[in-house]
Amino acid sequence: MEFTNKRTMLITAYLLLVLAITQAIYTALYVAEIGFSRQILWGLEAVVFTVLVSFAGAAMVQAKNSQLGWSAIAFSAVLNIVQVSIGLSLFSSFGKVAGNVEGAQPLIGGVVALSFMIYYAAKVLLGLAALVFGTASIAKGGKAIGGLTALAGVVAMFANGILITFGRDGFLPSGVAGGSGVMATLLLAICLISLYRKED
Repeated sequence: MEFTNKRTMLITAYLLLVLAITQAIYTALYVAEIGFSRQILWGLEAVVFTVLVSFAGAAMVQAKNSQLGWSAIAFSAVLNIVQVSIGLSLFSSFGKVAGNVEGAQPLIGGVVALSFMIYYAAKVLLGLAALVFGTASIAKGGKAIGGLTALAGVVAMFANGILITFGRDGFLPSGVAGGSGVMATLLLAICLISLYRKED
């Protein structure tokens, strides 16, 4: 199979769509307090993020324009691989140490804080990508999807930027930043599909 510019860009969009769906499922299960295997869900996301790095990176070098958007997607995927890896490998082990060793509780807190810092940074990049491709869609006549995507991108950048600056205990709930990032990812995927499926 030949990975043309169009095919590479559309596969990138569909991978983003898969990630938006898995993150929505995770959030719904967490809020509903339904037991589930984080290993399976996070492991699946890690695999998708890994593949996304390659396709978004290829799209970045193949693209005639919007390289900033493709770069933001590729590097957000790299950050998410690191963030998910921390969750899968360090949360349980540091949690056991913190529970068994007196005075070690800050260890797990520090690991969680690091993970969230990386998570917010990745969402800022996805927000930037949503802004870039949203404005590109507006310029090509897709005012509705482009406007929504660009707006979601600005909100995601702002919300996650606030939490990076002021920390998770700042004045903005972490769920707002995460939710805005997921919405920006979903709209970005839809926007990319609408932008590139009609291209030759």
